[in-house]
Amino acid sequence: MSLVNPPPLKAIPQRAPAPYVPDAVLDRLAKATSGSLTTQLYIKGFRQPVLCGLKPLNKRVKPFAGRAYTMRFIPAREDIDVYGNLTTEPSADNLQWVGVEQLEPGHVLVIDSNRDGRAASMGNMLVTRMMMRGARAVVTDGAFRDGTELAAMDFPVWSNGVTATTRLSYHHVADLDVPIGCAGVAIYPGDVIHGDGDNITVIPAHLAEEMAQLCEQRDDIEAYLAMRVRAGEPLWGLYPPSAQTRAQHQAWVAAGRPAIAPVPPQGAR
Repeated sequence: MSLVNPPPLKAIPQRAPAPYVPDAVLDRLAKATSGSLTTQLYIKGFRQPVLCGLKPLNKRVKPFAGRAYTMRFIPAREDIDVYGNLTTEPSADNLQWVGVEQLEPGHVLVIDSNRDGRAASMGNMLVTRMMMRGARAVVTDGAFRDGTELAAMDFPVWSNGVTATTRLSYHHVADLDVPIGCAGVAIYPGDVIHGDGDNITVIPAHLAEEMAQLCEQRDDIEAYLAMRVRAGEPLWGLYPPSAQTRAQHQAWVAAGRPAIAPVPPQGAR
């Protein structure tokens, strides 16, 4: 056997699957704020977990957290991405339908559209189907079509815009449930995708339960600190909370969370 030119590997090494995040943890994370999540992830060393530039299409923004199921686009090619390949049975040239029918309850479909919004990543029909399969949201760094219908749905839909142009014009679905990039952030299947009124945030699966606990604690003390700031206190020693402030928060909780009356801002009439 030549050591200079060994034979190709029979199997490409694969990463182990991400740990499964239970629905109970997802439900706790859905109540967390993106501000607390991103701060706690930063403390862990994750500088940028937010999918910047994406906005919800929904008229009413619904917080959510779910397990990532991914779909990877590459540029379309004229001999493959033709209307006739939109078959109603599983096909290698129409993996988008396959991906939608693979979704399970608790999934969030995340689409790597290469930040290209010239053609729609998908539209109302497929989004409706994934909602009926129990998915919790759909996210793309491209665009969707049928924006009016999607805006009226009680199902989180995030993108960078709306276009009627068919996906076939610019996008080919190359892979399902593989690591992708979306809006510049790495996403691995099974990661937790969190959405609230501000952002989409990616949480590595192995940190999900810890993040739920940390954010519950942080959101509670931040709400307490906000009441004290509205009561007219200065930031010094209060925010970020000092050891003394944390002790005062614990005493406030033990006392039954009494009201802290706000005061009008200076100069207010």
